[in-house]
Amino acid sequence: MMKDQIFISPIDDIIDFKFDENVVNVFPDMIKRSVPGYTTIISQIPAFALRYAQPNSNCYDLGCSLGATTLMLQQGIRAPHCHIIAVDNSSAMLERCQESLKRTRPTLDSTRIELRCCDIETLTIENASIVTFNWTLQFIPLEKRHTIISNIYAGLRPGGILILSEKVHFTDHSLDQWSIDRHHDFKRRNDYSDLEISQKRSALENVLITESIEQHRNRLKRAGFSNVYTWFQCFNFVSFFAQK
Repeated sequence: MMKDQIFISPIDDIIDFKFDENVVNVFPDMIKRSVPGYTTIISQIPAFALRYAQPNSNCYDLGCSLGATTLMLQQGIRAPHCHIIAVDNSSAMLERCQESLKRTRPTLDSTRIELRCCDIETLTIENASIVTFNWTLQFIPLEKRHTIISNIYAGLRPGGILILSEKVHFTDHSLDQWSIDRHHDFKRRNDYSDLEISQKRSALENVLITESIEQHRNRLKRAGFSNVYTWFQCFNFVSFFAQK
């Protein structure tokens, strides 16, 4: 696993962050060192899959990147005839995801997992019992988010679930600043320098648009989800459980 050093040197003209080949090469290291609770959230996916995957249904991993959540879904599913559909709009990510799936699970039945390269807003969710949507909605324009969540709800079976993980902000300024400071402390403990933290934050400023916990909950409720819970939170990183 290559170490994330993308922002280790001073950059005169910082451009918007994008999931290009440079990010793909270091992504496993980047996300583990950047996202508080990442390992905990991913490690719990098999438990959700075991409990909520329905026979003869689809399980979607939206924004699958290198397939960490996809593999955890596959590990947990016990219901017969489930089809896992892993979706990302980065061809570089999906190419590496395919390699990872083959390397990590060499005996994996290829019919169980399908990789799709497309934009999530053009995807039709069908016959789904589980949808995972981890740290991806935050990169989608605000005006498209309600339609995407509504489409997920429409494509879920009764009893189906959505696991939505996001970086958030808080309307209370002191709490928001406290959570940002703790996130930066987390990064420093993971060997990121102040320069790296600052430069990456600038690169993400116009790309990763956070919302509050209340905004996420209200959108999920408006889409029709009857049960919406915050099942995990660490600083300004949250994961929601929503059930149809």
